[in-house]
Amino acid sequence: MTALSSDNAPASVAPDTAAPDVPAPAGSGAAPAQAPTAAEIVARAVAADGRRAAPAVVIERLRLADPWRWLALGMRDARAAPGVAAFYGMCFWIMALVLGWVFRTRPEYTMSIASGCLLVGPFLAMGLYDTSRRREAGLKPSLGDSLTCWDTHMGSMGMLVLVLVVLELLWGRASLVVFAVFFNTGMPSTTGVLEAVFSPSNWTFVAVYAAVGGVFAALVFSTSVVSIPMILDRDTDALTAGITSIRVVVENTLVMLQWGALLTLIVAASLWFWGIGLLVAGPVLGHASWHAYRASVRPAALVGTTASAAG
Repeated sequence: MTALSSDNAPASVAPDTAAPDVPAPAGSGAAPAQAPTAAEIVARAVAADGRRAAPAVVIERLRLADPWRWLALGMRDARAAPGVAAFYGMCFWIMALVLGWVFRTRPEYTMSIASGCLLVGPFLAMGLYDTSRRREAGLKPSLGDSLTCWDTHMGSMGMLVLVLVVLELLWGRASLVVFAVFFNTGMPSTTGVLEAVFSPSNWTFVAVYAAVGGVFAALVFSTSVVSIPMILDRDTDALTAGITSIRVVVENTLVMLQWGALLTLIVAASLWFWGIGLLVAGPVLGHASWHAYRASVRPAALVGTTASAAG
């Protein structure tokens, strides 16, 4: 094979790969190279940053049977680390008891307590994700490690939790508006709320309330379904994690709708009998959510390597 001559070289060279400007030797007659202008320096920096910001993950195509497999894997992880599962299950149960007590005694503070749970919940879930991640890596999980796994991700986690809290507050405000429109005599009591929700004569209110709640629930679910485990696993920023999570939902809508429905049904069933079911369901769903992330998102380099090996 003959070597390529210099005449066959590409006509253009990327700015960051071009040879550095070298002053022409004295007496050669060539004009001295000009120093790059500020605009050229900025253009090169932007181009280099764009290459570094290229997507580092690939969204996998999921199957309708996958959510059931995630639940099975979550149960396996909970059984493998029963001490960790028991601790986090107790935490979820206490949160449910507090939220239920506030709803029955001081319903006006329910949304505030729910926002507090939304602040604490992601950190609790991250401990379960860390346990599943350690088991994947062949390491022995421990409660101490799970309690401190988030300390190096405070910036990203704080920003993501802030977004979730804002969505929760907007959700609460929208709910108040719906109540104000349909109950112009004032906000109903806790008993009045239950009667309004379950009364056939208020089907219009129930439909509007469910539609508004569904929109905000979809936003919260889409933003958080894989973003928190992604922050733990890849130490990415909150914006990238949130966008990736939304992409997973958009590209696997049916599977994610099924997964969201399963989460809702299991949590709702666990809240009966004073929420005692959360002692088991909470840890299992936390571990299962880790496996949902691992099945949905793959490193781009790993996917490329696998494809090259297959070819």
